[in-house]
Amino acid sequence: MGVLSKHHRQMKLYYHSETKIGRKTYAYAESSKKKLLGIDIAKTNVTGTQWAELAEGLGMPISELVNQDLPRFRESYGNNTTNLDDTDWLKILDKEPILLRYPILVDGDSVKMIKSGAAFKKYMEPDSAGLEKPYNK
Repeated sequence: MGVLSKHHRQMKLYYHSETKIGRKTYAYAESSKKKLLGIDIAKTNVTGTQWAELAEGLGMPISELVNQDLPRFRESYGNNTTNLDDTDWLKILDKEPILLRYPILVDGDSVKMIKSGAAFKKYMEPDSAGLEKPYNK
């Protein structure tokens, strides 16, 4: 990956603020101790190269970034998507970013698709880190 900058002290979250999962995931990410750069794809254009690098980091084809199960997708593009290539999928994400399947978290070299707001919890640092536990005495 080359265009996406990766910092070990800062997380990047690609999310859509008009989706419930996007808002919840962003709220959890904001409560983390790590610095957060929230990229609201409803307001910020993500380039085709960035989408391609995110898909590569996730180990999946670009088509898997798009929620093809949504009625909105089916109304616009139908059920037969077998003849769509990567360029077509990138155009879909550019034209209708709300179709992003799940928010994407970039944390250092790690790229994860966050499937629920609560799933983000496992990426957060525990609040009690460094405190002596009374039961360990």
